[in-house]
Amino acid sequence: VQLQASGGGLVQAGGSLRLSCAASGRPFGDYVMAWFRQAPGKEREFVATINRSGGSTLYATSVKGRFTISRDNGKNTVYLQMRSLKAEDTAVYYCAADNRLTYLRGLSGDYGYWGQGTLVTVSS
Repeated sequence: VQLQASGGGLVQAGGSLRLSCAASGRPFGDYVMAWFRQAPGKEREFVATINRSGGSTLYATSVKGRFTISRDNGKNTVYLQMRSLKAEDTAVYYCAADNRLTYLRGLSGDYGYWGQGTLVTVSS
């Protein structure tokens, strides 16, 4: 599967942004989808993941209550709605996919497919 992330940009602290990740090449519904991020000088970290049907999600503690992951299997797209953004949310955001996972967790090594990343910059 090929993944194409979009929607990043510059936003003021407290603002909102929605990221999209369009998938192509394989049946989208076969894949658990996730978002990760990597801030300058830091390790890549888990943000959120969603199961194949969209009925179950898991969030990192740092974003829980502010970010919402969702998917539209008819449009082959996963979204990350980000609200109440903080300067520490500044990072390159990556979408990831895997068709082998049987339960949700936030380990980057679980995901075999990655998009190219989209930069989110939150100004304080």
